Amino acid sequence: MSNPALKLRFGTLRAQGDHDAPLVQWQLKPNCSVTPAQLVQFYASLCVVSLGISAFFWLQGALMVLPFAALELLAVGVALLVYARHARDGEKIFLQGTQLVVELQTAGRTERAEFFRDWVRVEPKSGDGSLIEVSGQGRTVVVGRFLRPELRPALAREIRLALRGWLAQEAESPVSSSSVKISGLS
Repeated sequence: MSNPALKLRFGTLRAQGDHDAPLVQWQLKPNCSVTPAQLVQFYASLCVVSLGISAFFWLQGALMVLPFAALELLAVGVALLVYARHARDGEKIFLQGTQLVVELQTAGRTERAEFFRDWVRVEPKSGDGSLIEVSGQGRTVVVGRFLRPELRPALAREIRLALRGWLAQEAESPVSSSSVKISGLS
């Protein structure tokens, strides 16, 4: 039987089964206020209104209004397309057994790096509040782009605790998940 999932500040800790080590997973994504369906609806309504107004003026004799409106809508469409490509960007970090896996998704392209748990280093890239550098076995991946700078040191601490196995001990203890507070550690 698996233990209930513990809620960490940035990630989730849950037991995978009787024989597997607990899985710790962090998912960092940008805060997108518009869903892709809402974006399409917005663009369609913008096209209807703009083309309707420009068609009215075209019928009144202002022939250049319609081509400029179409050009404007094309430019807005390209900008929304660029936005939509990056709306699904994110960082996924998970630890299972002896592997720490980092997956970075940017504009539909996924980059994956795997590290051995015992050989990985997690530290700020340049200073306090900077991006988090995960390195080991000659590879380096930078994470934390979708987190406010003042929260990045806490995420790095949480990942280090998981790498040391301290979070796994919490998952196996009989303490309820509501009483476990990892985020307050320094």
